[in-house]
Amino acid sequence: MSNIAFLFPGQGAQAVGMAQELIEQLPTAAALFAQASEILGYDLAHLCAQGPAEKLNTTDHSQPALFVASLAALESLKASDPQTVDACTATAGLSLGEYTALVFAGVMSFEDGLRVVQQRGSAMQAAAQQADSTMVSLLGLSTDDVQQLVDSCREDGEVLQIANYLCPGNIVISGSRTACERIQVTAIEAGAMQAIPLAVAGAFHTEVMQAAVEPLRQVLENVALNAPRIPVISNVDASIHSDPEIIRQHLVQQVVSPVRWEECMGTLLNQGIDQFYEIGPGRVLRGLLRRIARKTPCENVSC
Repeated sequence: MSNIAFLFPGQGAQAVGMAQELIEQLPTAAALFAQASEILGYDLAHLCAQGPAEKLNTTDHSQPALFVASLAALESLKASDPQTVDACTATAGLSLGEYTALVFAGVMSFEDGLRVVQQRGSAMQAAAQQADSTMVSLLGLSTDDVQQLVDSCREDGEVLQIANYLCPGNIVISGSRTACERIQVTAIEAGAMQAIPLAVAGAFHTEVMQAAVEPLRQVLENVALNAPRIPVISNVDASIHSDPEIIRQHLVQQVVSPVRWEECMGTLLNQGIDQFYEIGPGRVLRGLLRRIARKTPCENVSC
C-alpha cells in the first residue's frame, strides 16, 4: 500500500475555464462555488469559467478562485476514488495552497478558509500597490550562487530576497523592480539558463508584504483552528506542527517569509511518502517534484 500525500497549487496556476466542467457535472463542486459566491459577494463560477483573465489574475481574485477550484478538484477525486482520499496520510500546499491543505486536514472550515484567503489576497494586493516591486524566476543556478547574486545586486534602499526555494536549479527572487531588473541581467551573465520575470502584482514573500501582515493577523485571530487530522507541512520551516496557535503564527509569517518548497517535499519523502497527487489547476508541483525525486510518482487531479 502506498503512502499518499496531496499537494495543492499556489497563485499562478489559475486559468480562465478552470473548474467549468466540474461545476456543470459535479453537484458537490457546484455547491462549493455557490457557497463561495455568497461569501465573496460576486459570481466566482462565472469569473473562473469566463474571466476576463485580467480580473482573474489579480491577487485579490486569483487567491479565492484557486482555493475553491482546488477544493472542487478534491471533490471530483472524492467522487471517483474515495479510497485514495481516505488513504492520504499527509498534505502540503505552495503558498496560497497551504490554506487548501489546511482545510483538507480539518484545521479550518471551508467558510473560514475562504474568508481568510479573501482577506489575504486583498491585503497582499494592497501591499503590492504601495511599492514598485516584482518577482523573477532564476533557472540553472545553485542556491549559494543565487544568494550571492542577491547580495551583490541589492543597492541601498532596495528590497531583494529569495522568495521561493522550489527545487534544485529553480529559485524565485523577489523585491524592488529596479533590483529585479538588475539581477535578470546579472544572472544570465553568471550562467543562469533563464531569468524569467513573473506576471505578479508585487514582491510576495518579502518585507514588501509587511503591510499585509496585520490585516491577515486580525482575520486569523477570529477563526477557530483545530489540530490537523493528518500532517500539514509548513511553508515557513518545512516542518509539521500540531499546535493550532503555531499554525496561526506561521500563516501570518508566511506572507513575508520565503517558501521552502524543496524542503517541504524532503519532509514528506522522509515521512515515507511514495505517491503524490497534485490537486487543482496546473501541473507545476508535479514538475517540481520530478526535479526533487524523479522516480516518485505524482498524479494530477485537475479541474
